[in-house]
Amino acid sequence: METVITFSGCPAAEPRATVPAWITSPWPPEFLAMLEWQWQQRVVPYWKDTAKFAKRNDVRVAIEMHPNFIAYNSESMLRLRDVAPGTIGCNFDPSHMWWQGIDPVAAIRALGDCIYHVHAKDTRIDARNTAVNDVLDTKKYTRELERSWIFRTVGNGHDGIAWKDIVSNLRLVGYDHVLSIEHEDSVMSGPEGLRKAVEFLRPIVIRQPPGEAYWA
Repeated sequence: METVITFSGCPAAEPRATVPAWITSPWPPEFLAMLEWQWQQRVVPYWKDTAKFAKRNDVRVAIEMHPNFIAYNSESMLRLRDVAPGTIGCNFDPSHMWWQGIDPVAAIRALGDCIYHVHAKDTRIDARNTAVNDVLDTKKYTRELERSWIFRTVGNGHDGIAWKDIVSNLRLVGYDHVLSIEHEDSVMSGPEGLRKAVEFLRPIVIRQPPGEAYWA
């Protein structure tokens, strides 16, 4: 079965609205009502229809959890998965977990066999900027010195122990597929980032001929 990777989307908050509304607080109470309207009137109907189409074509849909979208953490991802179990799952990117303050290993345990694909990407948290402005940051990614966090090549945000825990726990929940290196490091070129990511991950992910994979 093929896997298509995408995002969940984020609908508007009421029938006449034309722009997305990412709701992250239940107060004032109108916001919670809008969130439930989004799920019941937009998210569930859309993804039920899309999942039926995907299933007819022997395709699974892997949703990347990402802020500004309706599925951005484990709880919202599992709620979306429950619309069509076995067809809708997760593209797990630990870089988006770290900057939200989510423990990637805890998220892996919560998501389990819902994980269909994995991105290998890191995040570096700037403690000084975060202490002043929190992790919510709308400044451009190229303003690295001013941002609360930036995406980094694997190993430049978190050490080998953190990544070994991620890889080991992916294996423990039954994931036996690729680690897809995604480069969004604004202080390192693409070729350099790819080379360093491969060098970093190689001793963590051990391959044994003839193609049978073992995980550290």
